[in-house]
Amino acid sequence: MQPWQIKALELEGSVLKHLDGFVHEHALYFLIGAIYLLLALLAWVLSGALRRKGGKSALHVRPGIFIHLPGPPHHSAHCDHDDDYWE
Repeated sequence: MQPWQIKALELEGSVLKHLDGFVHEHALYFLIGAIYLLLALLAWVLSGALRRKGGKSALHVRPGIFIHLPGPPHHSAHCDHDDDYWE
């Protein structure tokens, strides 16, 4: 392993240790901050932030609802009805 890789791993361990200590001591504030950031991200996305600005128009996909309706009963070989009955 190269010396710079060892130093990077030590730095990563140090950062994770400090982050773990912060979360351990300030868990409630960390959670509230994360929730506010996620709400802001959700509002940004729902307001159209991910739409393409200018240039070619993006492909628009319209939502649809598909309802599966059962068809007529299937004719089985084990059925004791006449074949003329189902036709």
